[in-house]
Amino acid sequence: MINKVILVGRVGKDPEFRNLDNDRSIARFTLATSETYKNKSGEKITNTEWHNLIVWRAQAEFANKYIKKGALIYVEGKIRSRTWDDKDGIKRYTTEIEVENFQILGQKVGEPSQSIETTITQNPTFAGNVFVPEGDFTDKTSGADELPF
Repeated sequence: MINKVILVGRVGKDPEFRNLDNDRSIARFTLATSETYKNKSGEKITNTEWHNLIVWRAQAEFANKYIKKGALIYVEGKIRSRTWDDKDGIKRYTTEIEVENFQILGQKVGEPSQSIETTITQNPTFAGNVFVPEGDFTDKTSGADELPF
């Protein structure tokens, strides 16, 4: 059986980073993916889905340092569902994407690009399974919310 998710989208908020017991760390953030189509009357319709992402260990540290709201990223991971009881004893449910690999494709339009290759070169184990492409992949389209395909 297969549980695999591949997403390309824009980060909705800066990662929320926490250090946990046993030298583990976690980062949580949201990712927006959009699909655009024309309806029968020719109107352009855009549907946006929001995904809750969880990143662990070295990748969480990397995400906390380099991923910012508006960045365009590629994500591979698994769907995870969990339940818990809130402070009032009400059972809550959530579905999240547990990130296995991600790539930074571009920063938010208008943001200066960051030199993240230096960090990886100086400490290659820091990035875990993160791939950082070389070159300028900044989205130069006028619509920051549009995907480049």
